[in-house]
Amino acid sequence: MGQDQTKQQIAKGLQLYQSNQTEKALQVWTKVLEKSSDLVGRFRVLGCLVTAHSEMGRYKEMLKFAVVQIDTARELEDADFLLESYLNLARSNEKLCEFHKTISYCKTCLGLPGTRAATQLGGQVSLSMGNAFLGLSLFQKALESFEKALRYAHNNDDTMLECRVCCSLGSFYAQVKESMKIALQHGDRPLQALCLLCFADIHRSRGDLETAFPRYDSAMSIMTEIGNRLGQVQVLLGVAKCWVARKALDKALDAIERAQDLAEEVGNKLGQLKLHCLSESIYRSRGLQRELRAHVVRFHECVEETELYCGLCGESIGEKNSRLQALPCSHIFHLRCLQNNGTRSCPNCHRSSMKPGFV
Repeated sequence: MGQDQTKQQIAKGLQLYQSNQTEKALQVWTKVLEKSSDLVGRFRVLGCLVTAHSEMGRYKEMLKFAVVQIDTARELEDADFLLESYLNLARSNEKLCEFHKTISYCKTCLGLPGTRAATQLGGQVSLSMGNAFLGLSLFQKALESFEKALRYAHNNDDTMLECRVCCSLGSFYAQVKESMKIALQHGDRPLQALCLLCFADIHRSRGDLETAFPRYDSAMSIMTEIGNRLGQVQVLLGVAKCWVARKALDKALDAIERAQDLAEEVGNKLGQLKLHCLSESIYRSRGLQRELRAHVVRFHECVEETELYCGLCGESIGEKNSRLQALPCSHIFHLRCLQNNGTRSCPNCHRSSMKPGFV
């Protein structure tokens, strides 16, 4: 079956599917898969099969076709096709509650070089990642992913994606509410503070700042009471974002300054990164170049301080998909570098490394 005939059969299957003749559509697409020699056509029909089985609740079949689609994308050697197929693989694992795999495949999507499809599919990748974090009860990471997905939806006028994100936020709110009940029943103050912070972040992401501010105040009160300075940094970052949304930039900078002091006290590099990034956007909007440059420099310094480097070749770990090896002394190297080095001790501290572990 050639390219033209493949297109005709895919269109025929879509017409059947849209008229609710699902089984007939699946038969047409399966026959295309068996007979077509057109790789692009095969990729497209696999996408149809993935979507159809997803909507029918046949998630194992969905995963099976997603795996075949990945192989087809690799044959095509096209970054756009790879992005789409990895997203389908992430969604399949999300439906099967394989949340760690979902997050891994989403990160692979985000790590692919710039593609034409990234603008269209980036929001869906963030949404899938958010759903996976929610499934693992990692509320803060889930909310950050949902916020990214919402930004994609708003920037691209994607109302369907916005609707799906709002549905996920509803599930998120319900889970946090249930966690809050448990925290109150058991007098778990740290969990109460975390739930209040999540509630505040949800209201902020919805633009409901009047409700967000009191939640942040309550979370800050408990975080201060229990001495959780990392939590206080997160609260102040959320408060600063609220003030930015209200165009009260001086108040935002005051909250950022307080958060920076706390983050530096506890060595919270990730918090400092986020705060410098927010400060950078504020000073850029005000056109204050000297302050902007200072925060850009500090941002890049924080990035360098948080990066891991191979102790042998000096390359940054994580930029390429390379296998790593952790030695008993906790030093990490590229596996290939250790093999080429030929020593039985750590190149950094020279301790014995007879039984290294893979990471």
